[in-house]
Amino acid sequence: MSDLSSGYKIRGWKKYVFSLQHFIAMFGATVLVPLLTGIDPLLALFTAGLGTLLFHTVTGFKVPVFLGSSFAFITPILIVRDKLGDLAYSTGAIAIAGLVYLLFALLVNLVGYEKIKKLFPPVVTGSMIIIIGLSLSPVAIQWSSSNWLISLCTLAAVIFFSAFFKGFFSMIPVLMGVLIGYTVAVATGNIDFQAVTQADWIGLPKFVFPKFDISAILMTVPLTIATFMEHVGDITTNGAVVGKDFVKDPGLHRTLMGDGLATSLAGILGGPANTTYSENTGVLALTKVYDPSVIRGAAILAIVLAFFSKFGSVLQTIPQSVIGGVSLVLFGMIASVGIRTLVNEKVDFANSKNLLIGAVMLTLGIGGASLTVGNVELKGVALSAIAGITLNLILPDKDKKKINV
Repeated sequence: MSDLSSGYKIRGWKKYVFSLQHFIAMFGATVLVPLLTGIDPLLALFTAGLGTLLFHTVTGFKVPVFLGSSFAFITPILIVRDKLGDLAYSTGAIAIAGLVYLLFALLVNLVGYEKIKKLFPPVVTGSMIIIIGLSLSPVAIQWSSSNWLISLCTLAAVIFFSAFFKGFFSMIPVLMGVLIGYTVAVATGNIDFQAVTQADWIGLPKFVFPKFDISAILMTVPLTIATFMEHVGDITTNGAVVGKDFVKDPGLHRTLMGDGLATSLAGILGGPANTTYSENTGVLALTKVYDPSVIRGAAILAIVLAFFSKFGSVLQTIPQSVIGGVSLVLFGMIASVGIRTLVNEKVDFANSKNLLIGAVMLTLGIGGASLTVGNVELKGVALSAIAGITLNLILPDKDKKKINV
């Protein structure tokens, strides 16, 4: 089996191209969070790359995951910043929130992998994966709608290189899609290079050392309950794509520890919270290149480019419509992996228990339901996962009992 078809041990110059593809896939969302919150986008790139390398170290270099800026913490960042008048209090609270992941990791380690796994039968994990993909679909549509011509050209290029090419080019459809979409954007006059010409070539990211306030911490830390559930879903999805059980090896406690330490490190340096990125999992599913060192290459690229202000300005000229065109495929690929999980695990939907669990989870997760308890808002995959786990524990398992709908 060749190194390309195996998905592992990618060598030579091709590895750098694959790494660039993963960098581009995560770039849009990673810099969007700081742009919305006032954090330096280049600092977000730096902390994302550093956090990803830390995650890989903690997990034994086994899990092909990239950690980028978390959207879940946008609201508390803005509230704390506006209330206390200093972004440093927001990042300080993020640093503390990351440490809470270590408590979750300890709990998982004490309870044991097998007991944790029983909470997530295939009907729950498959539904979670579908929700992760489809709940992101409005974002892809929103980005694409900024210019459908550019978005559809990008999408067409991704599909063309994935479906009609063999070998190397079939595994870089995202990169080719972005290049072609960007070319169309330049040709149609949809890119303004003024910021690029005015930017310095080299500069330091704008580090912000944290400050701590108990009200900011209490407003931010409870969100880790929701992000814990999202982490389980993302790691499960990544393992389903790769064909390995990362919840077992290296262990959910280690992935939680890596995610938490990466988030704390980002907060200490003044960056946004980190989270495992579905965009890069979508690239894995599309290309079937699972070599974790490719992800680490993207992380190193993010760190290096964080010091090149000029290049950062160029990347920020990539239109949302280009990222949207790519996301139309990537987010759908994630949902497809969830369907594949249900099929491969032979989940029986003639069983009323499975049918009810799937129905409730999909409706809550995709329908936009939310539950607010204090400062904690549970929605999407977090809320649906809690509902699925609860139903799995309380519903009787009556095989082949059909339900009329």
